[in-house]
Amino acid sequence: MDINVKVEAHVMVRAFYLFFLITSIQTGVGIMGAPRYIFKFAHQDSWVSILLAHGFIMITVAVMFMILNQYENADIFGIQVDVFGKVLGKLLGVVYVIYFGLVLVSVLATYIQVVQLFLYPTFPTYLLGILILFLILYAVMGGVRVIVGVAFLFFVFSQIILLLLYDPLTRMEWGHFLPMFQASPTDILQGAKATTYTLGGFEMLFLLYPFIENKENAKVPTFLGLAHSSFILLLTTIILIGYFSLDYIINLEFSLLTIFKSISFTFVERIDYFIVIEWLMIVLPNNILLLWGMSYGLNRLFNINQKYSGYVLASIVLIAVIFIKFDYQSLTFTNFISKIGFWIIFVYPFILLPCVLIRRKWKRAKGLDDL
Repeated sequence: MDINVKVEAHVMVRAFYLFFLITSIQTGVGIMGAPRYIFKFAHQDSWVSILLAHGFIMITVAVMFMILNQYENADIFGIQVDVFGKVLGKLLGVVYVIYFGLVLVSVLATYIQVVQLFLYPTFPTYLLGILILFLILYAVMGGVRVIVGVAFLFFVFSQIILLLLYDPLTRMEWGHFLPMFQASPTDILQGAKATTYTLGGFEMLFLLYPFIENKENAKVPTFLGLAHSSFILLLTTIILIGYFSLDYIINLEFSLLTIFKSISFTFVERIDYFIVIEWLMIVLPNNILLLWGMSYGLNRLFNINQKYSGYVLASIVLIAVIFIKFDYQSLTFTNFISKIGFWIIFVYPFILLPCVLIRRKWKRAKGLDDL
C-alpha cells in the first residue's frame, strides 16, 4: 500500500470547493435537533457552548493540516500505515470506514423518520431508503468531481431555507437570554460536547486532501466552511431560545422543524412540508460523502474496487436502516455514534500528530525521509 495517493490531474479539484464540501458534510440531520440537546446542558448560555465548540474545531483542523502537510499527498489511511505499521495502520483505517458507515446509517434513518413523521406516516422505510440510496450511489459512482458538483449546487439551492428564519427572528423574546452566564463551566463544556454529532464530519478532510490541486490555499476555504456551519447552528439555537419558552424547548424532538412549522404565508400554510423536502438537498451531499469515504477507504486499504464495494455497502446500510426502530432506539444509536465520534474527531488527531512528527524525525535520522 502506497503512503501517498497518486491522483490524476483531471480528477483533482480546486481548494475553493473545500468550503462547500466541509459545510455539506457538517450540515445534515443533526442540526434539526441539536439546539435542544445543547440547551439541555447550557440553557440560555448555549451560544457560549457553540462558540467554544467552534474554537476547538478550528484548533483540531489546524492540527489535521499539520499532519497532512508532513506528507507529499497522503490521506489518513496511508499516514496510519506509515506511522503504526501495516497491520495496526489498516486496522485503524477499518475503524474509520466503520465509523463512516454508522454515521451514514444514523443520518439516513433519521431523515426517513422525519419524512414519515411530518409527511407520509405510512411510507415504507425500505422504499424510501432505496430511493435515497439510488441517488447516493449515482453520485458516488461519478467520482470526486461529481460529488464536488453536487455539494456545490445543493449548497446554493438550499440557502433559501435561511431566509425563512427571518419571521421567527423578528418575533423573538430577547429576555429569554437573561440572566446571562448562569451555566457552570461543566455545563458549558457538556453543551459544547453535545455539538459533536452536528458539527462533526470535518474529519473527511483527511480523505479529500489528496484530491486538492492547490493545497497551499486549502486552509482558508476549510476554515470558512467550518465557520459557516457553526454560524448556522448558532443562529438556529439563538432563535430557538428566543422564540419558545424555556420550559417548552426541552421537550422538542426536532426543534428546528418545529420553528418552521410555526411559520405560515398567505400563499402556503404548512411551510414545514417544503422544508422537509428541501432538506433532502442538505442530507444528500452528506450521505454521498460518507458512502464515498467508505468505498474509498476499502479501496485504499484492501484494493477493493469502489464500484462493487459501493453497491455492497449501500445494501448493508439499507438493511441496517430497515431494522432500526424509531424514537428510543434511534436516539440511543445516535448518542452512541456521538460518543465514538468525539474520540475519533476531536481527540485522535492530537494523539496522531506527535506520532507523525516522531516518525518523520526518525526517518530523517535514518536517511529514509522520501515523503
